[in-house]
Amino acid sequence: MRNSRRSQVDPFIVMDVMEAARAAEESGRDIIHMEVGQPGTGAPEGARQALARGMQGDPMGYTVALGLPALRKRIARLYGDWYDVDLDWNRVVVTPGSSGGFLLAFTALFDAGDRIGIGEPGYPSYRQIAKALDLVPVGLQAAAENRLQPVASDLAGMDLQGLMVASPANPSGTMLDKSAMQALVGACRDSDTAFISDEIYHGIEYEAKAVTALEVTDDCYVINSFSKYFSMTGWRVGWMVVPEDHVRVIERLAQNMFICPSHASQLAALAAMDCGEELEANMAVYRENRRLMLEGLPKAGFDKIAPPDGAFYVYADVSELTDDSRAFAAEILEKAGVAVTPGLDFDPVRGAGTLRFSYARATADIVEGLKRLERFMAERG
Repeated sequence: MRNSRRSQVDPFIVMDVMEAARAAEESGRDIIHMEVGQPGTGAPEGARQALARGMQGDPMGYTVALGLPALRKRIARLYGDWYDVDLDWNRVVVTPGSSGGFLLAFTALFDAGDRIGIGEPGYPSYRQIAKALDLVPVGLQAAAENRLQPVASDLAGMDLQGLMVASPANPSGTMLDKSAMQALVGACRDSDTAFISDEIYHGIEYEAKAVTALEVTDDCYVINSFSKYFSMTGWRVGWMVVPEDHVRVIERLAQNMFICPSHASQLAALAAMDCGEELEANMAVYRENRRLMLEGLPKAGFDKIAPPDGAFYVYADVSELTDDSRAFAAEILEKAGVAVTPGLDFDPVRGAGTLRFSYARATADIVEGLKRLERFMAERG
């Protein structure tokens, strides 16, 4: 049986690294995980308790396609609490993770052959989802002097139907300030380019609050998730905010693509939003881990890094050490017992000379991982 041309997407390399790390652990080795954006904590205790209570008397059947109204209203309230944005809850759509949001957004906004600008380095699944939908991902090579974020001038002459931005970004952790966001939104408005803002790392910020695109415009799609700040990766629940006149479009697509998000995950997510004390305790761990990484990576020899504004990654230029980041990451896993992600996942053009280090795990793991990296680099010479 043949496969479609659309199915020929590239592998998600970090998942391959995870599998190699799993195999190493299965063989008896102790591996420090710096490869994946997986919080070292589980869902907040209040979320788990709320689900346990709910399961006692609720059959957990289908919800409406747009998600539980109580959860949509609570998400809308978050925008008032975090950004002073008065958001109509009817514009909020609960999705099966942010990945479901990307599928819905790309399907709702674009036709086959449309060109979607994607900042590079950037989350690799943007490109692959676009390819699978017969869209054309267009890499925008973000410059170091722009903190590896796209700027309005990058769009000139590109003939784009859409622009995908992320702030805080994966893999760099850098953010767009309000003026940069305004400039990009303005450039998209002037060229009739749809603007999509990936905000799944909001809440995980260090020195300044992240800017939501909704502070600048209502004419955009915003995608978020409970995976990162709310520490609910495996629960597969996220949300999107769309213009009022796009809600019914998204609803029809969601009904047919997904029927509805997981009922159980929605109940847990609703409770998680009121677990602020536990979530801020997680942030204290990330802050300490970030400090350790910014001190320890240069000591190990990874000194071409920029402090992340948010998320829990450090993106390092290792082009003076290798021209094959995938082989280098495999060597680090084999000899140091530390799993890291090659930059090829995030930047097909320049990624052979970069690595991403995640510091989402427990602080003890970060300390041990940095020791191993320093020892490995010293022995490598």
